Amino acid sequence: MLEKETFKQILNYVLVIGLFVLAFFVIKPIISAIIYGILMAYIFHTPYRWTRSKLKNQTLSALLVCVGVLLLTFVIIILVLGSLLNQGINFYLSMQKINVGEAVAKAFPKFLSGSEISSTLVNAINNSLSKLIADFIASIGDFIFNLPNLVLHFLIMSFVFFFGLRDGEKALDYFKSLSPLKKETQNKFYKHFEDITKSVLIGQIVVGIIQGIVAGIGYFIFGVPNALLLTIITIVIGVIPLIGPWLVWIPVDVYLFVIGKEGAGLGLLLYGLFLINWVEVVMRPIIVSRRTELNEAIVLIGMMGGIYFFGVLGLIIGPLVLAYVLLVLELYRKHHLGELEETILFKKAE
Repeated sequence: MLEKETFKQILNYVLVIGLFVLAFFVIKPIISAIIYGILMAYIFHTPYRWTRSKLKNQTLSALLVCVGVLLLTFVIIILVLGSLLNQGINFYLSMQKINVGEAVAKAFPKFLSGSEISSTLVNAINNSLSKLIADFIASIGDFIFNLPNLVLHFLIMSFVFFFGLRDGEKALDYFKSLSPLKKETQNKFYKHFEDITKSVLIGQIVVGIIQGIVAGIGYFIFGVPNALLLTIITIVIGVIPLIGPWLVWIPVDVYLFVIGKEGAGLGLLLYGLFLINWVEVVMRPIIVSRRTELNEAIVLIGMMGGIYFFGVLGLIIGPLVLAYVLLVLELYRKHHLGELEETILFKKAE
């Protein structure tokens, strides 16, 4: 009889685990859209609460905020895609006309322009440009081919965004009710959870601002027209996840080549590749680790792994996931202690 009961328990566990595994495979193809929707619901929860306080209707308030944000996002996407397509075509045509050797000769002093360093640089740039053009053409084809899938993901994200706004507080209360933790420990967990999320999002804003300023310095150095206005635009674009300063400085660089300023164009290209782009890699782990009290290595690993799994937004989601896992492990390690103590993975707050 005991063996029969044990067998039933094991069978129940297997069925439950199998059900969760099956559920994972069901949502795996759309998990990125679900995460984006949840993240957007979290970001725009404050405007939703304000709207709800005025309208006294949860569904209508969530609908208004959701539609407003999605319409704004749609307009930005249309403008961005139009700009990208236009700049991409100009970029492709410009690359066909550029004499890299002449551009290098203008950009470098005379004693370097005819040296072996110059020829090596010309070959490297030629190879890079050829690969860049091929990748650009391939990306257009991939985008058109994947357009139905992108539309589906956008719709799923929209639904999750709406229900996350309207029912997010109920969902949070439900998950709290499932927690085996004491109420005091549970409150500390969710407080730390919220602090980590805010810190990573604030890190995105700070890094975007720094990248925009660094790009603006480059605009002034290489004599880009309307450098101040372009700097402001780059800062605004830089704080938006999935986009980034490249959307501004690359078209600006193409413009320099088109108007015949090959030296400035080459200089801004190298400046962007080796300085603007690397600001994010260097600064984000430092900023996020200071605010979350996580080791920089953990943040960097989260960023790199997040990119592979979630794409560009993984720069935000990756560190979040690792921070949450470490927080859960810390709670498990401390078990019923009232306060979380520092571990080797967490740095002492300054």
